[in-house]
Amino acid sequence: MSKKLLSALFGAGLAALALSPAAFAEDQTLSDFHSEMDGCEACHADGSPSADGEYEFEQCQSCHGGMDEMNAVHQPHDGSLTCADCHAPHDANVGEKPTCDACHDDGRTAESALK
Repeated sequence: MSKKLLSALFGAGLAALALSPAAFAEDQTLSDFHSEMDGCEACHADGSPSADGEYEFEQCQSCHGGMDEMNAVHQPHDGSLTCADCHAPHDANVGEKPTCDACHDDGRTAESALK
């Protein structure tokens, strides 16, 4: 193959990647990203938040699994927190990861908590 053809194919591939929906996901809140699937009903019964957040927590787990099934950072929080306690779906952007110091002021990090 010629260098020009390879360059054109490479450029087209980069353009397709840049225009893919995943490229824009980081600029979206978690709620906007999830609502693209099924509107507000993707997370909320009848599109309205529940009083205690339990329905929404069950919705998170139905797609992503429970905290006890996820990595070790999630396991100590199983039973004491819901997904929205850390991931703030209407405020956090896709790909944004909460840090330990959002709640803990003792200098812990995900890496130190796993030791």
